[in-house]
Amino acid sequence: MSEKINQQQHELAKIIEQNSSQDGVHSTSIPSLFLIRESIVTEPISRVNEPSFCIIVQGEKEVLLGEERYFYGPGNYIVASVDLPVTGRVMKASLDEPYLALKLEFTLNQILEVLSESEIPIGSRKNTKRAMFLCNADEFLFDAVIRLAKLLNSPKDIPVLAHLYTKEILYWIIQGTNGESLKQMAVEGSNADRIRDVIQHIINNYDRSFKIEELTSIANTSTASLHRHFKEITAMSPIQFQKQLRLQEAKSMLLTGSNDIADIAFRVGYESQSQFSREYSRMFGLAPRDDMKRFKSNGKMVAK
Repeated sequence: MSEKINQQQHELAKIIEQNSSQDGVHSTSIPSLFLIRESIVTEPISRVNEPSFCIIVQGEKEVLLGEERYFYGPGNYIVASVDLPVTGRVMKASLDEPYLALKLEFTLNQILEVLSESEIPIGSRKNTKRAMFLCNADEFLFDAVIRLAKLLNSPKDIPVLAHLYTKEILYWIIQGTNGESLKQMAVEGSNADRIRDVIQHIINNYDRSFKIEELTSIANTSTASLHRHFKEITAMSPIQFQKQLRLQEAKSMLLTGSNDIADIAFRVGYESQSQFSREYSRMFGLAPRDDMKRFKSNGKMVAK
């Protein structure tokens, strides 16, 4: 790591610490920008990750996408180009050196705007790259991220400059070694564009059953092509993707106070409570009722 990048990491870490005195994910006066701080190693947290860029400046984290593991630390950034069900866990953090990260969400229109204003070649409509990738940040990207973060101390400049700095960040990501993953989503009618529509359909209807013909109709492609491109982009089949969404939502319901396991199973789309319990245990390592008891027990311990 160059001395320049090392200095940039320290500068960004100071900005994050100044604006996030407590652990957690902190929203900011820039609506798409979030600061993350954790002073302890965390339990795995499952959620749908929106299209976003996340850079770590201190500590380490692991993210699971399907069967794939992404492990990253200071100077690394991870990008998701579509909505993806993932499980993340902070692996290295302490009171003296907390985990510090910055997350920036973005939209397809912002990618289109960058591409339309630059001479970056779009690429083939047939390309399908994984929608999540890990890279090392260079000094140009760091510089743009720092300027965006500094706007938190200059609120009057946010309306004009936040959008420009976000575009610059996307520009450097697209120029990077894995930029094709972002570009493919902006090519109308591409395989990736079609799969993105299928992903949104599954997310919006995760709790109901559907036939594969419904998805192939949305993608306007064959069953074999749908499965191949869907897995290339998400690391999962459509059914596995839906199962992840269902189980994530079920865990959220359990941890927010619902005690009726059968009702939760039904609400997320399961007809069989036993099947739900088996798949929940396989994903989270505990049966639903045991997981609920553990959460309540931990809650009491924290309260004390």
